[in-house]
Amino acid sequence: MAESSIPWGRRTQQAPALEAMHILWITAGLGCDGDSIAITAATQPSLEDLVLGAIPGLPQVHLHHPVLSYENGDEFLASWFGAAEGRLDPFLLVVEGSIPDERIGGEGYWAAVGVDRETGQPIPTCAWIDRLAPRAWGVVAAGTCAAYGGIHAMEGNPTGCMGLPDYLGWDWRSKWGLPIVCVPGCPVHPDNFMEVLLYLLKQAAGRAPMIPLDENLRPAWLFGQTVHEGCDRAGYYEQGDFAEGAGSHQCIVKLGCWGPVVQCNVGKRGWMAGLGGCPNVGGICIGCTMPGFPDKFMPFSEIPPGAMLSTTAVAMYGKAIRALRRFTQASMNREPERRAGSATRGEAGRLPATP
Repeated sequence: MAESSIPWGRRTQQAPALEAMHILWITAGLGCDGDSIAITAATQPSLEDLVLGAIPGLPQVHLHHPVLSYENGDEFLASWFGAAEGRLDPFLLVVEGSIPDERIGGEGYWAAVGVDRETGQPIPTCAWIDRLAPRAWGVVAAGTCAAYGGIHAMEGNPTGCMGLPDYLGWDWRSKWGLPIVCVPGCPVHPDNFMEVLLYLLKQAAGRAPMIPLDENLRPAWLFGQTVHEGCDRAGYYEQGDFAEGAGSHQCIVKLGCWGPVVQCNVGKRGWMAGLGGCPNVGGICIGCTMPGFPDKFMPFSEIPPGAMLSTTAVAMYGKAIRALRRFTQASMNREPERRAGSATRGEAGRLPATP
């Protein structure tokens, strides 16, 4: 199918529904395998739900993951070589870890997996992406490293590493017309990633339209709001009530939290089974789902420049709001006088004494 045959806005029902989908997961980028570890905590859905076919109407899933696979060595890489040669179709390519620039690697290489059958030399991660991406049904960047470069791409790194959109191009499309799908996070949120994977499988089955993405190729419904907008502590910010140290239940913006501007749903969703999540347990947001992470959010634990102005501006307003709320609260904490009638408080409703 031609690359331009499925525009962003059209439904994939126009393409034949797929009965099976292979998932080739590359962990050989520059990373810590944290995204692979994170997805084992997912419950909405779980990885087991997809692999075992517990959700009706989806293509059968065949997962090829270097840690979770039963195969190893040449037996494991057989699927990769098959996909690169067009013998494993369709497949979804998932990349974990940032992509190094092998052009500046000199005589060695920055990252590789497997051995070239002809030369006997290691196959760089970039070479696998070059071989697999053009044949893939779709490409997903798992975690901020794969999406935007992340920690390894910060200023001063020697590898020249980058995210998939910078490597393949921000306007890149798969042969089925899908753009790169970036699911950032350091590590990726378990349920966010699995929900995206579920959506793509529904799309492959012809049961969902083209996945909606924002300008940074993130799923729009997951990254459309800020941490602050879903944070349990947001009410304290609004009334100018800020924590001065760790362990407080108040707003932690003055401790260095970037929640008011960072697009992430962890405050609302929690981390695992609805529990945890950075601000929910007193951890500041350091912007790990944003393309500018980490350079633009450093040094961590210092109040963001914008927060210095906004917290100062809200202080007087918040002080007045707190006073008004205490006044109203005191009024609401008293029973209406009519309930007591003419009896004094403590005597109303008391039964007459028995002789």
